[in-house]
Amino acid sequence: MKYLVLTRVAMLNFALNLAKKAGEYLKESFGKELNVEHKGRIDLVTQIDRNSQDMILDGIEREFPHHSIMAEEGVSKTTGHDYTWFVDPLDGTVNFVHGIPFFCVSLGVFKRGKPFIGVCYNPMSGDLFSAQYGKGAFRNREKIRVSDTSLLIDALVVTGFPYSLARLDDSMSRFARILSEVQGIRRFGSAALDLCFVASGSFDGFWEVGLHPWDLAGGVVVLLEAGGRVTGLSGEEFDPHHGDILASNGNIHNDLRRLMQGEPG
Repeated sequence: MKYLVLTRVAMLNFALNLAKKAGEYLKESFGKELNVEHKGRIDLVTQIDRNSQDMILDGIEREFPHHSIMAEEGVSKTTGHDYTWFVDPLDGTVNFVHGIPFFCVSLGVFKRGKPFIGVCYNPMSGDLFSAQYGKGAFRNREKIRVSDTSLLIDALVVTGFPYSLARLDDSMSRFARILSEVQGIRRFGSAALDLCFVASGSFDGFWEVGLHPWDLAGGVVVLLEAGGRVTGLSGEEFDPHHGDILASNGNIHNDLRRLMQGEPG
């Protein structure tokens, strides 16, 4: 048992140090000339994304060579091990490319398919969010908790828009329904940080469609350990591989789910 506890602590500390190392590289590279490529019409990638990912994966491979890995820039390693790492080396690439200091390194570890460790680090602000299953969530070592907002009209929520135009009409209809009932909506461009700010009580809810597991995994662990709730848009059990997510402080979750589906109040 003592060895197991030490292993868990070691994994969290390793993830924290790895995120900080990659984050400092992002900070050093911010504002410099970039080689920008397009993975899609508006889905960007730079050499900084790839270099950050290489740094992270090298560390994981050395420390935990038997763990599975799923990373944004084309790396998927399935070993059948209990632990899977979801790696986003630069969540918020569009912000990074445009000189907007709102992005992060996001690392999520799932154990037997369940959220276990989450670390999200914005090197520009110095915000380091972290969580481990059953141990609570933290922002720069201070414990955080979701808000107690219970009415939609008092709720500030955050979202993102899909890269694919095929789902744009549905997204805009959903956006309009929610906008009509909440205090306000924000769009910042980093799903991982959006989830962390719901966890810390700045936002009361978040939704987005068409995401990938590496976009969500780290922030989901932080939010759950901060007392939040995470599901699919219809309230179904959350699946990081599905890509659509509804997250909240728990109090307004059912109301948001209703609006997601266009149900009457």
